[in-house]
Amino acid sequence: MSVPYETAACEPPDSSDSPEEHLARLLGRALNSFELPDETIRRLDCALAHDGSLHSAHHSAGLHRETYRHTWLLADGSALTLWELVHNTAPGGEPQHEVYVDEEELRTATARLSLPPEAPDFELPVTETAFTLPAVRHVYVPDDSPDHARRLLRRAENADRPDAETAALLSTACAHRITQAFGRPSRAGRAPLCFSLYEHAFLLGDGGEVSLWEVEHTVTPDGRHMCEVYASEDAARRAMERRAAQGR
Repeated sequence: MSVPYETAACEPPDSSDSPEEHLARLLGRALNSFELPDETIRRLDCALAHDGSLHSAHHSAGLHRETYRHTWLLADGSALTLWELVHNTAPGGEPQHEVYVDEEELRTATARLSLPPEAPDFELPVTETAFTLPAVRHVYVPDDSPDHARRLLRRAENADRPDAETAALLSTACAHRITQAFGRPSRAGRAPLCFSLYEHAFLLGDGGEVSLWEVEHTVTPDGRHMCEVYASEDAARRAMERRAAQGR
C-alpha cells in the first residue's frame, strides 16, 4: 500500500516529475547523500519510474521521526530502493533528512535518535511496488548506447541521415536493442539485391524511446556495402525501393 506524504517534513511529490527530479530532490535535502556509493548513483542515472511512500512514523512530545521508502524502476527491469529518514531531534528542532541504501543502516540511524521510548511506532508493511509506465516496445540491455548511436550515425553515407538534434538526444540513451526488419526489395528473374534493414531502438533516460533505421545494401558502382540511416521505417523502406530501382 502506498501512503501519501502527510507531514510537513517532506514536500508532496509531483507525479509529473521525472525519476531524475525525484532523485535530485532527495539527494539535495539529505545531509549524508555524499556517503551513498557511486555505483548506486550510477545505476539510478537511467531510472524509468519512481515511487515514494511513507513507511513508518513516531510522534511524541513535539518530536517526530518518519521514514520513507523511495523505489526506482531501472532500465534492466530491476528495482532499487533508498530509505529516507526525517526527524527533528537535532538542536534547534529543524527537520533533518538522511538517506540510506538498506534497512539495516536505517535501523542503526533511527536507534541513535533521542525519542521517548514509550511512544508507539506506526509502521506499514513493505509491499512490492507496482509501477505504471507507458508501453515499452522493446526489452533493453544497458550498454554504452550513446557511443553506439555515434558510430551508427558516423558510418551513415546518406545526405538525409538524422540531424545533430537527434544525435544530441541519443547522447542521453542508457540502453539499446538491435533487431532485423524483414521485407526486402527484389527483382524478378535476376539475382536478388543485397538489402538488410535493422532497427536500432534506444531507451532514453526519461523513459522515452527513439529508433533509427539502418539500411545496408550493395547497390554501389563497385558492389561494396553501403550504410544509410533514417529516422523512420517508412523513410528507410522508401530508400530501399529507390536503390532497388537503380539496380534494375
